[in-house]
Amino acid sequence: MKPSLLTLTLGGFAIGMTEFMMMGVLPDVASSLAVTIPTAGHLIAIYALGVVIGAPLMVSLAGNYPPKKVLMGLMLMFGVFNALFAMAPSYELLMITRLMSGLPHGAFFGMGAVVASRLAEPGREARAVSVMFAGLTIANIMGVPLGTYIGHNLSWRLSFVIIAVIGLLAAASIKRWMPSLETSGSSSFRNNLQVFKKTDFWIIIGISAIGTGGLFAWISYIAPLMTEVAGFSSNSITIIMIIAGLGMAVGNFMGGRLADKFSPLRTTAMLLLSMILALMIVAAVTKFQVAAIIMTFITGALAFAVIAPMQMLIINAAKGSEMMASASLQASANMGNALGAYLGGLPIAAGFGYTSPQYVGALLAFSGFLFCVLLAWKYKQDRKLVPEWQRIN
Repeated sequence: MKPSLLTLTLGGFAIGMTEFMMMGVLPDVASSLAVTIPTAGHLIAIYALGVVIGAPLMVSLAGNYPPKKVLMGLMLMFGVFNALFAMAPSYELLMITRLMSGLPHGAFFGMGAVVASRLAEPGREARAVSVMFAGLTIANIMGVPLGTYIGHNLSWRLSFVIIAVIGLLAAASIKRWMPSLETSGSSSFRNNLQVFKKTDFWIIIGISAIGTGGLFAWISYIAPLMTEVAGFSSNSITIIMIIAGLGMAVGNFMGGRLADKFSPLRTTAMLLLSMILALMIVAAVTKFQVAAIIMTFITGALAFAVIAPMQMLIINAAKGSEMMASASLQASANMGNALGAYLGGLPIAAGFGYTSPQYVGALLAFSGFLFCVLLAWKYKQDRKLVPEWQRIN
């Protein structure tokens, strides 16, 4: 494994911890600030807002600088604002620093995906991208449970200090091991904006923002699903989340290999169809504990398997504006997070039970599949403009 790719993995690990650990320490944050849990939950939403704002903004501001320096700067910014978040004395300052810590998220993954594909050997680009996103899966397996434990038993502020240190270590590792790469294509702000005029770009954004909402409709309510339907104790949720994280890790690498073998578009379409089936099975078998655990692993694998193929799909569709497009995909994924969680909660509020979000998730994944069909149809209309390996059939 190239050390240069592992520096991106470390950055992804830090980002994964800060994004997902907040859910685990939310009661502790609320208690220390003397606010309600829903009020403390705004710290989750404000981070997602930071990702959406920061993805195109950071890429636009840094587009003319070498990728190595930009990635270093993004991780330095990430580390500093997580440290400030850990020390912020009031709720208002926590909101501001949490927003600022989200700004580098999308730009780091967007630029990192392009850099990883450039560092890869020909035909192994998607696998290289999956190495970076492995940091997210490792964070869910190790970092988030450890940070949550520290937050419960010592201090949630200490957990975020640790995240800040990891972010700064990632910046140092990029400086040490990342090769210097030239900027690719025309990086002016005006040229970056050209990607937003492409129909292909918006179709792929639709796949991400709507199709991946199926993942978040499932995982947002996995705790009550497992306790109220499967009958697990609340103490078992940490282990269940680790199992989901293991599935995500396996799926992440599986998705990269499938995309290199079958093409990004075909792989994305196949995985979204598989996700529909998996979510329907989850709704049917979760009352059986063994089946529930097996499907937690499988669903987690399918959910993360789609990440690398979609990254390659948008990179290939946005020649000359790859980093802006890739960062925008990260922003759209966070919109999918909000969409899946919101829509998945509606049938629960209506009294349809904790298996009902799986049907919402299946509909969202099916919508993403329809976007894949639309993109395939568009490619067929002008095959001369599309490389052979990118076609769906």
